[in-house]
Amino acid sequence: MASPSNASKQSSFTKKLTTAALAGGVAGGVEICITYPTEFVKTQLQLQEGGKQLYSGNMDCVKQTISKQGVLGLYKGLSPLLAFSIPKAAVRFAGFEGAKAQLYPDVKNLNTQQSLLCGTIAGALEATFVVCPQETIKVKYIHDTRRANPQYRGLVHGIRAIYAELGFRGIYAGYLPTLIKQSSNQMIRFGTLNTLKNWYRGNDPNKQIPLYITGFFGAIAGAASVFGNTPVDVIKTKMQGLEAHKYNGSWDCVKKTFAEDGFKGFYKGTTARLGRVV
Repeated sequence: MASPSNASKQSSFTKKLTTAALAGGVAGGVEICITYPTEFVKTQLQLQEGGKQLYSGNMDCVKQTISKQGVLGLYKGLSPLLAFSIPKAAVRFAGFEGAKAQLYPDVKNLNTQQSLLCGTIAGALEATFVVCPQETIKVKYIHDTRRANPQYRGLVHGIRAIYAELGFRGIYAGYLPTLIKQSSNQMIRFGTLNTLKNWYRGNDPNKQIPLYITGFFGAIAGAASVFGNTPVDVIKTKMQGLEAHKYNGSWDCVKKTFAEDGFKGFYKGTTARLGRVV
């Protein structure tokens, strides 16, 4: 039987995880509703290959989309991200807090190395349980808008159609690059954020950090993750698109991307992604 002290600690831990999951989930839902058009543009640009350049850049993608489909066209594919955004953010923040509590229970402010490890674990968890199916559905949904006659009539119909055609592996397409992307994402973001927080606090671990300062540090952390792993994000998008069958695995996708577009091909959609992630 757990002692009163242990029971109290367990209750506090459970409450902290629940709070982190709820707060992270709400934040994730609000974030994606505000920033989704940049995600749409990023994905469209990353799906372009070699000479098949449908869009010349971010603004051209926006203009063409609005011209053909209206402003709401920039929100095509929002439903899967919105549906998964709450569990995604919940798993991310709860995973980070859970890793922190299990690995460093007596540490109040994690150092850089500790933050990197906890962030990696959080990213791996969200990639496995939420992000991979979410991203696969989103990318195929956006890619479908290029067809003369789009096939997906909504989130549920899209999931059914993907599953009927490709089975369970279709929902988990591009798992390896997604795992690498999300693990490195959260490793960089949480590592950078906590390093900056510790720098700001200096020798006073209890020093309060103003909200605007935390936001600024978060923006820096987001930018660092974009420049750090956009190449993986490009490969992930291609492996989850409607033409993924052209690639014999992720490494083949890397080789063909370089052959068709060179090094710059691995940074397609960087500006749009910065606009959202920062």
